[in-house]
Amino acid sequence: MLSVAEKSRRRFLEETPLGRTRRARKIHRILADTYPTAHAELDHRDAFELLVATVLSAQTTDVRVNSVTPALFAAYPDAGALAAATREDVEEIIRPTGFYRAKARSIVGLAQSLVDEFGGEVPNSLEQLVTLPGVGRKTANVVLGNVFDVPGLTIDTHFARLAQRFLWTDSDTADRIEKDVAALFPRKDWTMLSHRVIWHGRRICHARTPACGACPISALCPAFGTGELDERKARKLLRFELAEDAGAGGKTDGGSRVDSGRAHGSTKADGPARTDAPTRADGSVSGNARTNEEDTR
Repeated sequence: MLSVAEKSRRRFLEETPLGRTRRARKIHRILADTYPTAHAELDHRDAFELLVATVLSAQTTDVRVNSVTPALFAAYPDAGALAAATREDVEEIIRPTGFYRAKARSIVGLAQSLVDEFGGEVPNSLEQLVTLPGVGRKTANVVLGNVFDVPGLTIDTHFARLAQRFLWTDSDTADRIEKDVAALFPRKDWTMLSHRVIWHGRRICHARTPACGACPISALCPAFGTGELDERKARKLLRFELAEDAGAGGKTDGGSRVDSGRAHGSTKADGPARTDAPTRADGSVSGNARTNEEDTR
């Protein structure tokens, strides 16, 4: 006898390309209603701060990054200041984020590149951003979409997991996932789609035990049944502002909107860094996009 999850998946396996596109866009409309305030959850005031914070977010939570960046940006408010920093001092501040030696090399290195190659300002093109140490397409798209209003898809582990569960892609690689998902949606929707899918992955569609019984898109999801089906039990799995014990108005993972009065940074540092983390230094998935780690972000 087929399980609920097997039945759900079978329903969509023969879906036409047009049917998949219509379903994908309906999912996005529901997510837009579910998460009307979705935004980047890394605290930042400008492009420089968001760039550095996103590099630091690899292999850790936004909450943890937000706990260290106030001290980091108080000490090094722009690219020039961070470029002149010693790695040891930076490491001490960012130590709670994990992989702090590799991350310190990356952010000091990208600061130096900003100073040496871009006059201390964060460039506003994907091609230029990905030349910076520790910056891949994921980080570049985060900065472009949230600071410069250039649409982009953020393929982190949450987005990759949900794109696979939704059958928006059959790929495990970030570049292919980005290409497959981009074909389903208008370019203007890419940035907000990223926020909403990531929020859904953090709050409801967890890696290990999705809250299927409390999911607003269950009727459209080929992976329905892989998680908790009982609504009462599923609601206990909800996180952040959706959690049962959340205060009035809820509490999210942080993340300030960018201050339009300050959109660039300035800087000087130490060359490209290599990360010892299993994913790229910017937190994007590399090669196999699936993740078995606990969904804590």
